[in-house]
Amino acid sequence: MPEIPDLNIFSRNLSKRLVGQKLTEINVVIPRKLKVPETALKEALEGQELTAITREGKELYFIFKNGHVLSVHLMLHGTMYWYEGKNGQRFTIAELLFADGTGLAITDWQKAVILTLDPKPSKVPDAMAMPEGYLVTALKGKSHPIKTALTEGKVVRGIGNAYVDEILYAAGISPFSKADKIPDDKIEMLIKVIPTVLTDAENHISSIFPDTITEKERDFLQVHRPKQKQTLSGEPIKTAEIDKRKTYYTEGQVLYE
Repeated sequence: MPEIPDLNIFSRNLSKRLVGQKLTEINVVIPRKLKVPETALKEALEGQELTAITREGKELYFIFKNGHVLSVHLMLHGTMYWYEGKNGQRFTIAELLFADGTGLAITDWQKAVILTLDPKPSKVPDAMAMPEGYLVTALKGKSHPIKTALTEGKVVRGIGNAYVDEILYAAGISPFSKADKIPDDKIEMLIKVIPTVLTDAENHISSIFPDTITEKERDFLQVHRPKQKQTLSGEPIKTAEIDKRKTYYTEGQVLYE
């Protein structure tokens, strides 16, 4: 699943080509996740100028001059591709065609991508914009594992399975720790680590794939390394499942319970 570093890069690169263009046509090939009729989508968006593309949590917001917004949640396997003329991508969920002839295909072999017209604002803060002291208060009374608390989207938005492992590794906190048992000073460490890990990852990916709207580079990660048995620092990697999420961690991460 694309997470904050990937989506920030995708947002910038999509904006370079599309912002200022008029959307001439949108076609929803597989509408199973669409919550409004395709005709409503067409009436709201076709012929409208795209004024911005932003990231909101794990979604991309395509913002149009008339005030309408198209949210794209790529879920686990959603991918975007450029095309000109005819779209030849398999597993296409939707096609967006712009006035200059640029096409954007959104694909997903699992058919799980979610398109939403005018999504409701979330009251949950983004991982990169948490109010001061927010996380210390928000984790009080949360007895489930800290990994779950950070990924389920009820405490903070934008962190997924891969980067939560990296964040907890960098903070030295076991993913099994009960969220409300972690000392305040360790949560403060977590607050500092979150933007550092995500920003460093974004900078790394951007340096290798500066124009990407598809790549989810993960080889540089320290502990979330499904094909490796050691961290980049040489520590043995342990694996487990937490709430059906494959989890990678090390013995040195402290368990609070």
